[in-house]
Amino acid sequence: MILTVVTGTLGPAIFHLGFAASLLAIACGNLAGGIFMALHAAQGPTLGVPQMVQSRGQFGLWGAAAIMILVVIMYGGFAASNLALGGTACARIAPFLGHGGGIAAMVGFSAVPAVFGYRLIHAANRFATVTGAIGFVALAIATMPLWLSPTLWTTGHWSVAGFVGALSISAVWQLAYAPFVSDYARYLPTGSQGSRHAFTATYGGSVAGSMLAMILGALIGASGIRDATDYLLHAGGLGHAGLALLMPGLMTANAMCLYCGALCAIGVAQTFRPKARFGAGSRISLTLVIAAATTLAGAAMSRDFLDSYTSMLAILMTMMVPWTAINLADYYLVRHGHYDVDAFFAPDGGRYGLIDWRACCAYVAGVLIQVPLIANPLYTGPLAFALGGIDLSWVAGLVGTGVLFLVLARSRIST
Repeated sequence: MILTVVTGTLGPAIFHLGFAASLLAIACGNLAGGIFMALHAAQGPTLGVPQMVQSRGQFGLWGAAAIMILVVIMYGGFAASNLALGGTACARIAPFLGHGGGIAAMVGFSAVPAVFGYRLIHAANRFATVTGAIGFVALAIATMPLWLSPTLWTTGHWSVAGFVGALSISAVWQLAYAPFVSDYARYLPTGSQGSRHAFTATYGGSVAGSMLAMILGALIGASGIRDATDYLLHAGGLGHAGLALLMPGLMTANAMCLYCGALCAIGVAQTFRPKARFGAGSRISLTLVIAAATTLAGAAMSRDFLDSYTSMLAILMTMMVPWTAINLADYYLVRHGHYDVDAFFAPDGGRYGLIDWRACCAYVAGVLIQVPLIANPLYTGPLAFALGGIDLSWVAGLVGTGVLFLVLARSRIST
């Protein structure tokens, strides 16, 4: 989708890398981040529950609710980014809409499958797969002249801080899918074969698709073009058509953010009202509330999209990395995939309790570990400043949280 293309432009446009360095950062970030994301996907066939419900096995019933709230914020952040970018693109494809009308069109087309739910989202994604493939080929042809630019491989510069920043953005792009993946992988057959298929298909598809789109974005950014959508609209008929054909993918991705955000919000409500029944009306109401909130956020992000989007990804990385570390460490190293699934739905948390202080403390520590090493447009920590602006926060958060959780988990009763 077009947001993936724009993500690829961040290496040259925000981190001032040359094209070759941007390609290397895109490859390393996606290949590394995709491993952790696909490890989450492999949990689905074994447990058969949504990803964030499975987090109750690590954090307890109430502890997982707090993580779910953060995930709703994550869905909202991506939905706002989709609306900001999609609204601008729609307004440029159809100028009569204007920017406000472009965002309204994006919200409308995204909300319909989100309201109708699972089956329509799948149908919309199948349609967007076809249009996206055709659109990507059109854009690849439209940008062919950029490959012939004599300055393509010489503009920009190498810096460790810029390279690590671009690599981190690519890695967190993959990690951001982690709360989604078991929601769909859980329908695959149980056993090692189902888990193996879930891992390989998710890893291969997500990494290959993301890298192709990001490379196209890096090509545009390295050519000195900051606004990818504007360039594509002026790249002839193929560029205009290709951008239009990528828009359904952006809308269906946004529909998934709205739909899954509403389901997570219901999960939070059920935590504290276990006897209440939340039907389609509740889901639709929450979907529309999230759509309205993200519309306002998307309009605000439109003023300086690249900087706002980079900052959103940095915040997302700080929030999600400790959860990933705890979830994977517990599943693969502590419990080896053995959980009492019925206890996930017990009003008192069952054997996992209401709050697992070990996991919660490890999560908070994981966030705090990252703070001194953060380097982004919003904040630069003292250690990151001393390192010349190199952002190693997600590495420290991933390793530090995982090790601390394993130490604390030794006192846990094995299941």
